[in-house]
Amino acid sequence: MKNRRRLLTLLAAVIVVWSAAGLALAEEPGKININTASADELTKLKQVGPNYAARIIEYREKNGPFQKPEDIMKVKGIGPKTFEMNKEQIVVE
Repeated sequence: MKNRRRLLTLLAAVIVVWSAAGLALAEEPGKININTASADELTKLKQVGPNYAARIIEYREKNGPFQKPEDIMKVKGIGPKTFEMNKEQIVVE
């Protein structure tokens, strides 16, 4: 009986820690992960319409995930001005 309580207490503690870790790893609200975002999500970036969103997706599918937010400028048509407007919103994970 004592061992069962200890086991249940330990299990509950593990679940709490695991849940907290999951919340900490969740993406920040208002941020857009350019490695996983859908075309609709990408169009929330300033100056990024459906065509540029498609280019971003095509680029990451062809070349793999972006390593840093600045890498979005490797996509044809997305330059420093567009990056500067969106750099606070872009994340890569």
